[in-house]
Amino acid sequence: MASKLEQLKKMTTVVSDTGEIDEIKKYHPTDATTNPSLIFAASTLPAYEHLVKEAIQYGKKRGKNPPEQTELALDKVFVNFGLEILKLIPGRVSTEVDARLSFDVQGSIRKAKSLIALYEAAGIDRKRILIKLASTWEGMRAAEQLEKEGIHCNMTLLFSMAQAIGCAQAKATLISPFVGRILDWYKKSENKDYAPVDDPGVHSVAEIYDYYKKWGIPTQIMGASFRNSGEILELAGCDLLTIAPKFLQELQDAQGPVERKLDPEKAKRADIKKVDMDEKMFRWQLCENAMASDKLYEGIRNFSKDIVKLEKILAQ
Repeated sequence: MASKLEQLKKMTTVVSDTGEIDEIKKYHPTDATTNPSLIFAASTLPAYEHLVKEAIQYGKKRGKNPPEQTELALDKVFVNFGLEILKLIPGRVSTEVDARLSFDVQGSIRKAKSLIALYEAAGIDRKRILIKLASTWEGMRAAEQLEKEGIHCNMTLLFSMAQAIGCAQAKATLISPFVGRILDWYKKSENKDYAPVDDPGVHSVAEIYDYYKKWGIPTQIMGASFRNSGEILELAGCDLLTIAPKFLQELQDAQGPVERKLDPEKAKRADIKKVDMDEKMFRWQLCENAMASDKLYEGIRNFSKDIVKLEKILAQ
């Protein structure tokens, strides 16, 4: 019998969630995602020192002053890792906009365009790049404009239906609901464990999936941030799942049947009301959802911290 990973690949596009090139070589994913925390971790490893050094030289050569040199080097580090990853996968790589721009529409658009320009200068078609933006109201407005210009967006740090509907209305290419971080919040808040079938993160993604398929929304759903392989298997059939190397290995080693859990035909028959999400409704629903607002702002803070750490390395 095929491994659970091979069975999963037949119903879901498997994406590697790592900045480490060697890990991607092992599991043959279709796509790959990165974020500031993954890139920071990978950039400190000797194997990738050449990617960092090349970015520093790029910044020195083109920047007019130290802050500008550091900013250019930072963009180039993200793109350098993306370029290496693209050599190993047939699909797309996700590269994240600076999390400190999460509430800056025009700043996010400028940064996205500068990242795309770096990829295109290296001969990569923009169709193979997903620009990651936080699922804030401002992030959605940036995505709406970028998508009109042929720059495809992956909406990250997504924890609620309000965010999912807002991203769909912005016509974002893809959303990344964070399954494990939702579980983290509920485990801490309610002081209890959850079996994968009862996992609140799993239920959140399944609810979004049913809404999207019911209403024929083309935005793709990519479950992310898993805490165990059980969560992954409970979302078999999701459009995409981005999986860390340790869980890819676990699923590759595992035997037994994998059942499809998410079904578009079943979703189309569901009794689900369509919602027209405006800014007032979005902000109120996010405010009312303590888990989603807590995890969104925490995620932005943590990604920002890792960007600052990487900036310090580059500046030094």
